[in-house]
Amino acid sequence: MELIVGGVLAAAAILIWYLLRLRVVKRMLREAAEQSKAIREAAEQDADRMKKEKLLEAKDEIFKWRVEAEKEIQEERREVSETERRSADKEQRLRRELRRAERKRREADQRHRALKRREISVEEARTELENILEEQRNRLESVAGMTADEAKKQLIKAVENDAMRDAALLVKRLEDEARQKSEVEARKIVSQAIQRCAAEHVVESSVSVVDLPSDEMKGRIIGREGRNIRALEQATGVDLIVDDTPEAVILSGFDPLRREIARLSIERLIRDGRIHPARIEEVVSKVETEIEQKLQEEGEQVAFELGIHSFDPALLPLLGRLKYRTSYGQNILNHSRDVAYIAGIMAREVGADVEVCKRAGLLHDIGKAVDRDMEGTHLQLGVELARKFGEQDGVIHAIEAHHFDVEFRTIEAVLVQAADAISAARPGARREVLESYVRRLEKLEELASSFNGVLKAFALQAGREIRVVVESSKVSDEQAFWLSKDIAKKIEKELEYPGQIRVTLIREMRVVDYAK
Repeated sequence: MELIVGGVLAAAAILIWYLLRLRVVKRMLREAAEQSKAIREAAEQDADRMKKEKLLEAKDEIFKWRVEAEKEIQEERREVSETERRSADKEQRLRRELRRAERKRREADQRHRALKRREISVEEARTELENILEEQRNRLESVAGMTADEAKKQLIKAVENDAMRDAALLVKRLEDEARQKSEVEARKIVSQAIQRCAAEHVVESSVSVVDLPSDEMKGRIIGREGRNIRALEQATGVDLIVDDTPEAVILSGFDPLRREIARLSIERLIRDGRIHPARIEEVVSKVETEIEQKLQEEGEQVAFELGIHSFDPALLPLLGRLKYRTSYGQNILNHSRDVAYIAGIMAREVGADVEVCKRAGLLHDIGKAVDRDMEGTHLQLGVELARKFGEQDGVIHAIEAHHFDVEFRTIEAVLVQAADAISAARPGARREVLESYVRRLEKLEELASSFNGVLKAFALQAGREIRVVVESSKVSDEQAFWLSKDIAKKIEKELEYPGQIRVTLIREMRVVDYAK
């Protein structure tokens, strides 16, 4: 019984559990259905929302495409309009050109018809003139009693006689000109040969250096509170510079003669040992007297070397003063001596007065000896000094003409000017930067090479001559003559140079063949 009751109870318990489980499962199924429905609804909402967003994006893209397409269409329309406008303008220009061409064609036709009419009239006039000439020839033959061939022979014979006489006169004139040109060329060759003579040149500056036995001597030269320096500068007119240069003092001044007096005075004071203002004035005075005597001796020495013995004694110190003058770094006394020497040689070669050339060459710059003390150019002062000391007219004329201030009247004046240019223009004679000298020669060659047909150009004799080699296939003999003149004119126009530049043009005909 108990077993039955236990089994019933167990079955009841199982049934109750099953029913509870079934209710739980149904509730879970219902919840699951509700969740799936909610998920489905949410998914449908998301899908609708995404669909709307995509539709909006697609509409935006379509709008953008439409705007861009409209822009492109408008741009193409503008380009088409511009093309149409240019085409219309071009068509209008073509129409105008066509009308102009048509008008020119009509004018050409009119000129052609006028020329045809003129040709016809000219032909008729020519025929008529031939008939008249034939009639006149027949009438002349009947009057003269000879035929046209006989008259022609007589005329030819008369023309031949006249031509032979004219040819003889021409040959004689050419021979005379050739003789004169040969003399001029000979003188030019001699001058160029003299131009190459060698001479020493010393470039001087505006300062001099005095060596001291020791640096202690600087203090004695300066003196108490600088009184010795002041005395020296006052007595000599030269600035005395005492700096850190060991065992040396510097004399500064643009007058070389004053610098020489100051240098000799300081050296004598150093040897003497007594350096004070009174002693300085005494020594400077003695040195000035000795310098005057030295100037006299220098002038006498130069005159003796050149073989000139009739100078006024008062003129010799002025010549000596030229030793202490420079022009562009060239010592004027040495320059004057070279000019006299070269002018004398050229005068002897060409048959001029050697004495006049030497005297004028030596005195051509004598005005520079006094131009710092007197008013006037060295040319004017030199002429006045030459007149004062009794030089002859030929010497005075050569002095006043050596810078082309007056026209040359004598061959001696020409020779002195040429000698002056030769002495001054050689490289190294005067201070000239090498770079500027080379640049001037290169400019001269470049200028000559710029002409058509020029093969090579060479600057010679320190830029005094330019030799131009031309191509014979491009330049004829007549063209070579005018080409040399064109080169000379261009040099005169574009370059600055002392003296003159000779243009020598060379045209060579060279024929080459090969034996095979």
